[in-house]
Amino acid sequence: MKGLVRDPRLLGEALRGANLKVVFTNGCFDILHRGHVELLRFAKGLGDVLVVGLNTDDSVRRLKGQERPINPLPDRAAVLLAIRWVDFVVPFGEDTPERLIRELRPDVLVKGGDYRLEDIVGAEFVTSYGGEVRIFPYLEGYSTTSIVRRLKGQS
Repeated sequence: MKGLVRDPRLLGEALRGANLKVVFTNGCFDILHRGHVELLRFAKGLGDVLVVGLNTDDSVRRLKGQERPINPLPDRAAVLLAIRWVDFVVPFGEDTPERLIRELRPDVLVKGGDYRLEDIVGAEFVTSYGGEVRIFPYLEGYSTTSIVRRLKGQS
């Protein structure tokens, strides 16, 4: 069971109906690196199914600037789905995954260690129905922004 999904509400209902523990994380995942892979492995270990919310190209541009994304949505989704820990990818066009989280209703919400609990979008909603929020420890030196800077010869 793997794939690109357009309706997170139906996906959430189907997974909950099958009594599966749903884990959710999100991001741009523009240039996949070790930090991303370790986060995905960690997240999958917290449940039965890992759903990844993936920013659309327009959303990435608004968040990261006009030169991003480096890789278009179909390529980013294909790479994520090739990772054994990722079960589903759900694109979203908003700047935050709030709507997606509310529609999916995951059991566990995971973000990277560059976030504080009070800054995690959807955390309050997930905990309101008994879900949990987990923060994966930040791996120093792994970020797409730093990779892009190095490629441009910037430090």
